[in-house]
Amino acid sequence: MADIRAFHAMRYTKSAGEAKELTCPPYDIISEAERAAFLERNPHNVIRLELPRGEEPYKTAGKTLHTWLSDGTLRCDKDAGLYIYEEEFKTDVDHGEVRSLKGIVCLVRVEDFSAGVVLPHEETLSKAKKDRFELMKATNCNFSSIYSLYQGETQKRIDRLSAGTPYCEFSDELVTHRLWIVNDKQALEAFRADFAPRKLYIADGHHRYETAIHYRDYCRENAVWAPGSEFVMMTLVDMAHPGLVVFPTHRLVRGIEGFSAEKVLESCGEYFQIETLADKSEIEPRMKNVYDAGQKAFVFVYKNGDRMNYALLILKDAAVMEEFMPEKSEASRGLDVSVLHTLILERALGIDRENMASQKNLTYTRDLNEALSTVESDEMQCAFILNPTRVEEIGAVAAAGEKMPQKSTYFYPKLITGLVMNNLETPVED
Repeated sequence: MADIRAFHAMRYTKSAGEAKELTCPPYDIISEAERAAFLERNPHNVIRLELPRGEEPYKTAGKTLHTWLSDGTLRCDKDAGLYIYEEEFKTDVDHGEVRSLKGIVCLVRVEDFSAGVVLPHEETLSKAKKDRFELMKATNCNFSSIYSLYQGETQKRIDRLSAGTPYCEFSDELVTHRLWIVNDKQALEAFRADFAPRKLYIADGHHRYETAIHYRDYCRENAVWAPGSEFVMMTLVDMAHPGLVVFPTHRLVRGIEGFSAEKVLESCGEYFQIETLADKSEIEPRMKNVYDAGQKAFVFVYKNGDRMNYALLILKDAAVMEEFMPEKSEASRGLDVSVLHTLILERALGIDRENMASQKNLTYTRDLNEALSTVESDEMQCAFILNPTRVEEIGAVAAAGEKMPQKSTYFYPKLITGLVMNNLETPVED
């Protein structure tokens, strides 16, 4: 099923600087101010390749890559290997528990979704895919890794092979990153054998994987010399790993003509038990209680005059979702985001699926305080606070061949970009 391979990773040489100065988070969560700060720290930061700017940004990225390969800033490893990558972090910057997450970075053969080998769980947006495709055409590289999950016994092998001192270790103040390199051929074959019968579930990087399919087909149809285009770089993590953390993504509503919080609550009363919360301090503990109880619930945040209001909406009977989503699996119908979108955003606010995709009246944040402040400042008309999607729910939806709405999950922390990269002009070994 899943065909994984060792590869000659493209990495920074020591002459380029420290890894902390050269790497960055994924491009889609970086502001222009942050981008400038990364380049000020080190002009060789990977952000110049991953998020190029200028009149011809993709062409500029291609030229920069060529220069850096020529002058020794970047180099592909001589020996093919797998790369064990660990992130150690706090679940909350101020008082969260310390966790660690460890997986392998490797190449995975690009398969159409219809093959049932690599399974998506979330819808994508066309604009992001076009951007990533143009960058791939100009550079022939994967600068950032797709994050995927698997089911099976491989973690002990990973832990054993990373028991020694890491090849690289650094902290970006929020996350400590560690990297080990595995070149032993026997170990590499054991990994390939482990994954041969498995399916992979995309956790983060749907746009990049769909772009990889598109680029593979483009190379085939246009005789583009890119021997690595049949594969894509992925970081694979055990779905049962105790370090997995998924944050919720809250919904913010704006621009609804004739918006009325009272009408929203009246509409919700048919399907939800409604409890008024005294203040914002009750949001997190009450949401945790319903989450632990397996209930579907949201906090509806709105203003009445100058006063902030918080209403806890608890679904009375989950069976009602069969009426509204008869064509979907039980896994999809049971998602918190499905309940919210179907029973509230569509019915009570008139935000249909096309509207959600275009983000005309809907935007997103994973920051609770930001969600509350946008309502308090009247930037948003209201907000809906969600609980996180469970990892097992993600797997169940993907296994059913279905997808969640955009922004249904936020895996934390994000994988670092620039520590290990994949040059598609490098042949892939059998």
